[in-house]
Amino acid sequence: QVQLVESGGGLVQAGGSLRLSCAASGRTFSTHAMGWFRQAPGKEREFVAAISWSGDITDYGDSVYGRFTISRDNTKNTVYLQMNSLKPEDTAVYYCASNNRGRLPSRWASQYDSWGQGTQVTVSS
Repeated sequence: QVQLVESGGGLVQAGGSLRLSCAASGRTFSTHAMGWFRQAPGKEREFVAAISWSGDITDYGDSVYGRFTISRDNTKNTVYLQMNSLKPEDTAVYYCASNNRGRLPSRWASQYDSWGQGTQVTVSS
């Protein structure tokens, strides 16, 4: 079972940037596709970004495309989410997830087996 720990959340002004990190345990991290999702109060969990096992294929949600960048360092068992030009509507708890059975990115939360505890991102206007 892969264990995931997110970090890097916080409070930032609109237009600012944050970088989230997700550290994974387990020797098989480099074979898993990884994803980021977010959930704002009263809203459903939303797909943010995903990356293939090798890092060469990425996918983004429409609301973050062009502003967020997902990347990974398999030598450090870590996946990152660089968030630029942040907006108040980006405020949410951000979750890292691992697809322990697949190597390609997916937008579907049901494809992911392991989840982190989440990190809060708050963007003030």
